[in-house]
Amino acid sequence: MSVAAQAIQPPSRALLMLEGRALWELGAFAASLPMLTLAPRGDGHPVLVLPGLIASDVSTRPLRGFLNGQGYKAHGWGMGRNLGPRPGVQAMMQVRLRELHQRYGQKISLVGWSLGGIFARELAKEMPEAVRTVITLGSPFAGHPKATNAWRVFEMVSGEKVADHESAFVHALRQPPPVPVTAIYSRSDGICAWQNCREQPGPQAENIEVPGSHCGLGHNPAVIYAVAERLAQPEGSWQPFQRTGWRAMVFPDPTRPD
Repeated sequence: MSVAAQAIQPPSRALLMLEGRALWELGAFAASLPMLTLAPRGDGHPVLVLPGLIASDVSTRPLRGFLNGQGYKAHGWGMGRNLGPRPGVQAMMQVRLRELHQRYGQKISLVGWSLGGIFARELAKEMPEAVRTVITLGSPFAGHPKATNAWRVFEMVSGEKVADHESAFVHALRQPPPVPVTAIYSRSDGICAWQNCREQPGPQAENIEVPGSHCGLGHNPAVIYAVAERLAQPEGSWQPFQRTGWRAMVFPDPTRPD
């Protein structure tokens, strides 16, 4: 394992215990819906939402319901619980993406929560012709898998072993897909080390920080707004998220010191 990877540890036990905030964030989402519907509306293109580890499409229902209400065609992945990269999962995701691409005749935006975001980035690398943009929610693609509090669960449900050293596969995960990418993360994430959930900023890559838990990212009001604002951009005219006006009070500066 590299020195940098060794330096990043899983979130503290205190942050892990605070993951119960996700229930409060769900209530905040419901209360904020009237204001959230004022978020920018896009062109109604299709969106594929991928759930996190051991979660299913039920977990992404609030986000998909909101996006549908904003005029998008939001879809779940339709594969039951996300039990990791088991045999056949990658091929089935490709089939799902290809089917949506052909059905609508448009590129698909991918939104992935945690492990779902890692899957989304890899899908965009494999099928960039079918992907418009990728948005990840607390996805630890930039560091070692053991810098999370979920790696033992990952091993148990996926049947895969997490190596103690940094493999070529882990290194490859860090490489961004050839489409616009937005990484949304929280420094108070109790599951994944937030440092590993950020993109290297570039012409088509950015980070948006939000306050909140890992388990509540899919219905955190700040996340919901950021996702809507990112999806509303015209295709081919991607620009970084602007923290101007009131947004500066809601979205912390992701460039501040660690």
